[in-house]
Amino acid sequence: MTATPASPTGGPENLTVRTRSSVLAQLRARIAGEVFGPGDPGYREACAGFNRMVTHRPAVVALPENPFDVVEAVRFAAEEGLRVTVQATGHGTGVPIDGGLLVNTSRLDGVTVDPIARTARISAGATWKTVLTAAAPFGLAPLMGSSSGVGAVGYTLGGGFGWLGRRFGLASDAVRSFDLVTPDGTPRRITDSSSPELFWALRGAGAGSLGVVTAMEIGLVEVSTVYAGNLFYPVDDAEEIFARFRDWAPTRPEELTSAVAILNLPPTDDVPEPLRGGSFAVVRGCWSGDVDAGRRLVDEWREWRTPLIDMWDERPFTDADAISMDPVEPMPHLVTTEWFEDLPDDAIDVIARRVRPAAGSAPLVVGEIRHAGGAVARAAATAANDRARSGEFLLELIAAVPDPQVALAVESALRVTRQELAPFVTGAAYLNLVSGPERAARAYAAFGAENRRRLAGIKAAVDPSRRFSRGDIV
Repeated sequence: MTATPASPTGGPENLTVRTRSSVLAQLRARIAGEVFGPGDPGYREACAGFNRMVTHRPAVVALPENPFDVVEAVRFAAEEGLRVTVQATGHGTGVPIDGGLLVNTSRLDGVTVDPIARTARISAGATWKTVLTAAAPFGLAPLMGSSSGVGAVGYTLGGGFGWLGRRFGLASDAVRSFDLVTPDGTPRRITDSSSPELFWALRGAGAGSLGVVTAMEIGLVEVSTVYAGNLFYPVDDAEEIFARFRDWAPTRPEELTSAVAILNLPPTDDVPEPLRGGSFAVVRGCWSGDVDAGRRLVDEWREWRTPLIDMWDERPFTDADAISMDPVEPMPHLVTTEWFEDLPDDAIDVIARRVRPAAGSAPLVVGEIRHAGGAVARAAATAANDRARSGEFLLELIAAVPDPQVALAVESALRVTRQELAPFVTGAAYLNLVSGPERAARAYAAFGAENRRRLAGIKAAVDPSRRFSRGDIV
């Protein structure tokens, strides 16, 4: 088989027109799953992810039906000199692939729960919804994020700071083992005892940079009922609410993971009528301890100021999507992030001014400040992504891009906001909340200097040709 020469940066280019059909036919003969090339029916759908701002243009797309297909697909890429990118749901896509092989793991969606050991085995394409559904009958829950539609494995490889984070840590902290196909096509079981360096790197720095994770085993926590939701206040009160939250949240028990946000909601039918088309300052979170104790904590806000809408309530953790109310339909969007040790009034003023809608601006959809610390920070010293979890407050900015014509304006709005916040931030990046080329550009900022050197050594040993080029490890 023949491939075009490698690019000057060491990465391979597209398969030539002359060889494309025969090469695709050979891969189709090697795997049970489907294989697509550009122009084939199903190619565009196999490339598309949740974030429609990122458009993959691979030379080959493989949709494995089983882990053996992944092994063959990665070996094929090594033989042909192709870069490899991995995608399940496409929520956290970084640099799009142009040429090369895209491994779409969405069909590997199996989940099994061991209620005695309190563990779950999760295949590469499974979403947190599948894990929740399997674990809930046993009173167990995973350390998932804000949306159950997100792929569990990709989210965990990036760290995973969810609504149980302050009590139990990041999703990556709960991993017991990974099934990894390394860039040379070797299947390996990675544990802390069998491969301590790789295991360390995969837990927080392994999203698409060290191979294809075909499955992982995680520990589950004993959480079934929580007290969670949102208090909606007038958006004009955002500065006052953010300042109160800054002083209030650090004194609350670790059973509470909480946030404040400005939400600019669209006037669409999927938004409940009282909220449709409105802008609000929101106090949100999840209390996983005694329900009455959680209610008393939130009563401190109700007694301070009566909200416009009160949606905090006792609920099953399977209803966790109601906290962040993230969109469920694919959409083009940009997301960026910053960490703070403190939230001075000047920083609060910048965030409120930039996120609150203004005439003639390209408004952001969400600006959320989540309180961290607790178990998130305690494990930072031994984690690969040490800088990405050691701050006190985590800012997430999300901007929808409904029309490609406004993409530059939205990118500019995010960039200018970060520039104005530069005097107040730590400089660290939480990679699960960075999208597109910015994810690769800021990958270094998730890791301290010593961890960057350690990760670079692991990357060089496992993938010396840098065939897995997502960019989470620089």
